Amino acid sequence: MQNRHVVSEKMREAAASVLPITLIVALLCFALVPVKSGLMLSFLIGAVMLIVGMGLFTLGVDMSMTKIGSHIGARMTKSRRLWLILLLSFVLGAAITMAEPDLQVLAANVPSIDRTALIVTVSAGVGFFLMVCMLRILFRIPLRLLLIIFYALVFLFAALSDASDLPVAFDAGGVTTGPMTVPFIIALGVGVASIRSDANAKADSFGLVALCSIGPVLAVMALNAIYRTGGSAAAAVTLPDAADTTVDLSLSYLLSFPVHMAEVALALLPIFAFFLLFQAFSLKLSRQPFLRILMGLLYAYAGLVLFLTGVNVGFSPLGYVLGAKLTEGALLYLLIPLSMLMGWFIINAEPAVHVLTKQVEELSAGAISARVMRLCLSVAIAAASGLAMVRVLTGVSLLWFLAPGYVIALALSFFVPRTFTAIAFDSGGVASGPLTATFMLPLSIGACSALGGSVMTDAFGLVALVAMMPLITVQALGAVSVLKARRRAPEAAAVYGDNEIIELWEVA
Repeated sequence: MQNRHVVSEKMREAAASVLPITLIVALLCFALVPVKSGLMLSFLIGAVMLIVGMGLFTLGVDMSMTKIGSHIGARMTKSRRLWLILLLSFVLGAAITMAEPDLQVLAANVPSIDRTALIVTVSAGVGFFLMVCMLRILFRIPLRLLLIIFYALVFLFAALSDASDLPVAFDAGGVTTGPMTVPFIIALGVGVASIRSDANAKADSFGLVALCSIGPVLAVMALNAIYRTGGSAAAAVTLPDAADTTVDLSLSYLLSFPVHMAEVALALLPIFAFFLLFQAFSLKLSRQPFLRILMGLLYAYAGLVLFLTGVNVGFSPLGYVLGAKLTEGALLYLLIPLSMLMGWFIINAEPAVHVLTKQVEELSAGAISARVMRLCLSVAIAAASGLAMVRVLTGVSLLWFLAPGYVIALALSFFVPRTFTAIAFDSGGVASGPLTATFMLPLSIGACSALGGSVMTDAFGLVALVAMMPLITVQALGAVSVLKARRRAPEAAAVYGDNEIIELWEVA
């Protein structure tokens, strides 16, 4: 009975995540931008598959990845061997990232970089920076110092890199912190932080997602410097053809299933093999918890297959076509406001955002409510989606937005509590969730291709903007809470002696 309740809860969360954008797109297609009936039907089927897939996937991650992360984090710190902690962190970070659905979607959309090379490079970047996270927790290194150093390196390398390579590199940092990676990394960090008994141990478990988002950016820049892909020449991508008949539609889904089953099996194989080895030689869980984790991995596998099939066959193709049609005639004026509207609802419905907002509410003792936090994130993602379409229309370099944005975000870190900085940078990874990569990015690519722009320089970068804006808005919210606390402080500062007579009307 409890399992049935958990499954229904996960399905409701997935439906709340997918249905708002599905309804907006359906209304838009029926009222303003008519599309082929086959494409619309494929989109609706894909939306159903996304709901079921996300529900099963998040259930499986809760049952398996979170448990594996916490068990391994607690066990490897008991060894007190730094080299072993770092080695396991790298292997686990790389293995878990390979199975990240958002990364799979991004890699499939990049026309100029080999899919496998991109996935392996990004995974190695996450693995390396997960090592940095462990060092930070164990040696109590301030998060702000690491963020300043590594973002300085990021923008130094960006100044030396080809402009056509940068948007994909920054997008890679956003997509890696998705529903597979985030729960595992957070659980691993909590497990490692548990060996510390100081008051800041819990606070230092925040910020892991923020640091792991930097690794892929540097790794993809290095890949582009070593392995020239011809990315600058990729001015456009071919938009997908729509299925015109029920037979074609059925074949599209049936032919995609075996492909994605093999891809997902290959992606999950490293973490599955590692868990079996760890169980055999160190963990030695009892039968019931062990079988529960295996069942969770099976749920995650089935959910990821459904998710990727629905995305690639039904969801993303309509995004391409809709983006292209919104550049025709007077509809061009609706491109920015409609993108902002979609961004608002996407972040409002993201399941991981609800977890984050509850954490902030608890951490601030109710000073910042979950509702205010969600409003803050909605404003951030709506603004980021609008800026992304401004880039599509004008071709403005991504660095003109990212460089000042990160300067502002890092400057704000000096004026807000350090935990707020960690939450803000973590929220950037949470905000760039599955729907951003599966629909908003194809929408941007479709519009850019129709306008004749360069997809690599003008369309990519949307995920990077979505990941950046919460850094500013959440810290601004933290600064407001600090100012409010300071204003309340004088009122609470009145101290009365033990023998002093207090007039009640004076206190009132």
